Amino acid sequence: MTQLAHPRDNGSPMPPQPPHDTLPPDSSAPASPPASPASDIADAAEAAAAAELRRSAAERAPQSPLAPLYQPVFRMLWLTWMVANTCMWMNDVATAWLMTTLTRSPVLVALVQTASTLPVFLLGLPSGALADILDRRRYFMATQFWVAAVAVVLCLAVLAGGLNAYLLLALTFANGIGMAMRWPVFSAIVPELVDRHQLPAALALNGVAMNASRIVGPLLAGAIIASAGSAWVFVLNAVLSLVAGFTIMRWRRQPTPNPLGRERLYSAMRVGLQFVRESPPMRATLWRISVFFLHATALLALLPLVARELQGGGAGTFTLLLASMGTGAIGAAMFLPRLRQMMAADRLVARGMLLQALATAVVAIAPNAYVALPAMVLAGAAWITTANVLVVAAQFALPNWVRARGMSIFQMAIMGATAAGAALWGQVAALTSVHVSLALAAAVGVAVMALVQRLVSDRHGEEDLSPSRAFKMPQAETPPAAGLRLVTSIEYFIHPARAAEFRSVMQESRRARIRQGALSWELQHDIADPRRYVERVMDESWTEHLRRFDRVTASDVALRDRKFAFHVGEAPPVVSRYVVEGD
Repeated sequence: MTQLAHPRDNGSPMPPQPPHDTLPPDSSAPASPPASPASDIADAAEAAAAAELRRSAAERAPQSPLAPLYQPVFRMLWLTWMVANTCMWMNDVATAWLMTTLTRSPVLVALVQTASTLPVFLLGLPSGALADILDRRRYFMATQFWVAAVAVVLCLAVLAGGLNAYLLLALTFANGIGMAMRWPVFSAIVPELVDRHQLPAALALNGVAMNASRIVGPLLAGAIIASAGSAWVFVLNAVLSLVAGFTIMRWRRQPTPNPLGRERLYSAMRVGLQFVRESPPMRATLWRISVFFLHATALLALLPLVARELQGGGAGTFTLLLASMGTGAIGAAMFLPRLRQMMAADRLVARGMLLQALATAVVAIAPNAYVALPAMVLAGAAWITTANVLVVAAQFALPNWVRARGMSIFQMAIMGATAAGAALWGQVAALTSVHVSLALAAAVGVAVMALVQRLVSDRHGEEDLSPSRAFKMPQAETPPAAGLRLVTSIEYFIHPARAAEFRSVMQESRRARIRQGALSWELQHDIADPRRYVERVMDESWTEHLRRFDRVTASDVALRDRKFAFHVGEAPPVVSRYVVEGD
């Protein structure tokens, strides 16, 4: 492999200059005005401190759970989200009940849930990458039209009398593709519309919309199935999806074009995976959400069979059980801001898992709906509490530039765990019974969550991921040709007594570089001069190298300061950039 110095370097080491994350302010900027009088400086400092105190107080103050709805755009899209989820629940109820009319196999009935959620697991990352690359408004709108088209096909299949169990699973899978496309883009849109301190309330409202639709959707679907037949559920689903799509068209979002152009899909997916893999808060959140849904999904997956076995059970009972779960979730959502102030996130997750398991166990032994319905209310409260805490944790762990990709991976974890859980507990039910399967899911879920809470903890705390322009983007007289990889080397001189501490901090630098999109990272130690360390970072191309400057956060700036505190010598660390020509 031949490495050629960037033409600007003329084949020789560059003169001493700060590395890309340490460059000084643009020298071309206007000179600062003469120093102000001391009183003016004091006044300015006092004003800045007061502003910071007001911001902090606003973030700490209890927020009204309805505050985000006062923003017109959020309110419009929130209503659209509720309609979209109403359609989802109508489809789930109709397809689940249709399957019980086509077969009594517990495996096939549970596979309806798998077919609905598996597309999110398979397509979540490409969908999230596209949502970060494309216009989010148009993308969100397209998802609704897709769902409408699938609903029309389902309706025609039912009316033609050509529906069987396997065709139903295929069409349910196709509808799940729309959900896979829709969820990441909406998750990325919400933080655009509300302030950071309102984000928990906005996400709780999203949970309210989801669970209000959990009530409205099954009730509508159940009433239509009982009075007119399943086909008309899909007709209403198509109409509502079209209305939601045209409503999104009213949103006049102005996307900000990236001067570097759109990312390539493959690169965007790679960077999204890298960010999540190198983010301890995201990894911890993914473990918790996966364990929760792997076990909690047993209740929903087997609920149609539970409803049939209850005394006097039927389609109406199934609908009431789902509606009760939604009622519990809505009630709990109103208290979430207070609960988040009273208890730490880990404790809320642990208690949510415990309550979910308790509710599942009660449903497993319930002789009739009078016992099962309160348990479903409790399950809904536990569900939204646990999910909201973990969704907020995921949102806070993601900067905006990778938010859709990160949330798509989060949703992939949910749906992958849901699909696996539905198949697992459906198989257990086939080998034993529905009641035994539910009891096992409850007991195992509590034990595994306790283990994960103990072993997978985030010790890094919350990072400041707000965008920063503290790093100056490099310039090249002749930008390297597309397709050529770029290597950046940064030379540090470290006192041997602080070498171990320096190497520890540089591991944080490795995580930061990889999260920003670098292909690889390494730290080299000079044998001849023990004080000399060289950090090498490889990027996919010159353009991808420049993209990393757009992704710098306040946390990266703080890391820069920590690294520089180790460097000795009058000159700052030396940076060199090389184009890799050949392999």
